[in-house]
Amino acid sequence: MAWQVFLYALLTDLATGLGAVPFAFVKKFSRFWLGIFHAVAAGLMLAASFTLVHEELSQAPLDVLAGVLLGLVFIVWAHHLIEAKGGLEWGQMTAVDAKKVFMIVLVMTAHSVAEGVGLGVAFGKGEGLGVFISLAIAAHNVPEGLAIALVLVARGVSWRRAALWAIFSSLPQPIMAVPAFLLVQSFAPFLPLGFGFAAGAMLWLVFSEILADALEGLSGQTMATTVVLAVVAMLAFQALITPAT
Repeated sequence: MAWQVFLYALLTDLATGLGAVPFAFVKKFSRFWLGIFHAVAAGLMLAASFTLVHEELSQAPLDVLAGVLLGLVFIVWAHHLIEAKGGLEWGQMTAVDAKKVFMIVLVMTAHSVAEGVGLGVAFGKGEGLGVFISLAIAAHNVPEGLAIALVLVARGVSWRRAALWAIFSSLPQPIMAVPAFLLVQSFAPFLPLGFGFAAGAMLWLVFSEILADALEGLSGQTMATTVVLAVVAMLAFQALITPAT
């Protein structure tokens, strides 16, 4: 059974790379479209944050809120640590662009840790639930991979490398799913804290970095409209893959 859990979790990981595939067909983008891409990425990440905390908030509100604050503290600390070291180098990117790419990969990787634990816990509660959750996360990972690719490709990363980085960001899912399945009673209490942590870090990244980039190519109204439409699309997608109760 542990191997089955690992294989399903690996499927969810690989699905993230599909988000970069559209960029195989488009090579260059205008400043306007780069702004649109950043706004779409921001909307997708906002909706993902809402989804992370929605169900757990009613079950363990204090744990979720504590997790959000911890995620905020962590990402601000990581940001200042990078600044103190004088930035990063990443291929031909400027230090600022390299920092932003590193931050989004870091945040989405932290997000995947929580999802990997959730997947393992779901399998611990029953194979049927685990299969559904793994398929739902895989479907959910495609637009998340798109959000990562939008930011990377806009900074000169090839779509193939963007796909690999998207897959890398979800690597914690197969790594964490098996121990969470084997030790479900030990891992389950930490889910609200973990989901809150990922949401807090993601929200900071959206408002601190990605929306600022979107405004470089868009008016405030166009950016806001694009973000809202992306949020609605992501939430509608989540509703479609969630069974009626």
